[in-house]
Amino acid sequence: MDPTTQKQPEEQERHSLGVLQLLQSASKELQNYTLFLTKDPQAPIRALLNLGNEISAPLDTDPSLFKLSHLLCNLQTALNELEATRGYGLRSIIRRQAIYYKISQLAGQIEREAQAYLDKDNIFRLVRTLDRSRDEGEQVKVLTELEERLSRGFDRDYQELILKAKVFQFLESILCDRSCPRTIREHAAQVMVALIRFNRNVFVGLVLMGPTLEALISMGSCRSMEVLTSLVALVRSPLIDEIESLGEVPRIMNLLRSRDPATRAAAFDCLCEIAYHGRKEVIEAMLEQGLIETLLELQRQEQIDHDHDRERDDRGRGSEDRNEEEDKEEEKRGGFHGGVAKFAVQVEVGEGLTNQERREFKMEILRRVKQACVSEAEAASVSAEVLWGSSP
Repeated sequence: MDPTTQKQPEEQERHSLGVLQLLQSASKELQNYTLFLTKDPQAPIRALLNLGNEISAPLDTDPSLFKLSHLLCNLQTALNELEATRGYGLRSIIRRQAIYYKISQLAGQIEREAQAYLDKDNIFRLVRTLDRSRDEGEQVKVLTELEERLSRGFDRDYQELILKAKVFQFLESILCDRSCPRTIREHAAQVMVALIRFNRNVFVGLVLMGPTLEALISMGSCRSMEVLTSLVALVRSPLIDEIESLGEVPRIMNLLRSRDPATRAAAFDCLCEIAYHGRKEVIEAMLEQGLIETLLELQRQEQIDHDHDRERDDRGRGSEDRNEEEDKEEEKRGGFHGGVAKFAVQVEVGEGLTNQERREFKMEILRRVKQACVSEAEAASVSAEVLWGSSP
């Protein structure tokens, strides 16, 4: 078959979809006309009908577009009625207002029908691309489009399309496929978060019952930890309980030792989010696994590294060239500065503990700080941060 002949249907389809998008936008603009119009709507109506004529063939042959074709015919009829209604008598004015209202209603229906067709096409292309294509760029594109569409808010019809196409299962299989590029897996995970924001009542259960949590933690990247943090913030105790029951807390803590600073910081943020929403058992697990000791070690190493950098800079240009603002920036730099205090604050203000449990954990954190510090000065400094907050 001639490649040109193969391309023609594809080009026609792309053109029709582009026109449908314009049709949707035009119908949305037409609705902005109120009942008591100050402008004549005939021009935008004709523009909308002209767009419909551009895709007349698909409208006639595609059963799913039959209703849209019918609505455009009704809009043409309403336009004819409007043109026939002239004069400034009370009856003519009332008649025109009734037609304006009918036009506004038709425009809303046209917008919804166009969106429904575009949604159906987007889901079809998403599934086809994820199932068959190995083009990383194409996969990222369809995943980004899905995430953007979900961000517009809940839509029952769109949810039906997602469920029928088993979109969540496709995303889950990509996330768990170690042979898949990490970028695609991370994008799939982000879309899963978008699905939960779209309707948590439906999609939270799928996350809790499937291998999503283990796959995210196994991936061990900055973005996978950011996704997990978002899931913890959205689902809260049920998800944290699942993480704890799977024994995944130590694996998250192990990422504090990652060579990538961004991954270390993301893992710490995730642990803080867990501490804020978690119950007594999960915080006990973190403390027993040596989280406070690890944070102290990281704080200490970070301070040593900063001191070395500062000495090197001072030798290079002279310590007298430094100013107070630069000193403050040096102190604030780094993800684990005041890390123990930050974790303690999350526990103290969190939602998952009683007041008695908060007090007990604060005392336990102070006890562990005193045991793990290498000097009395360090113990006094960190304890003060835990008790009264980290200095700015």
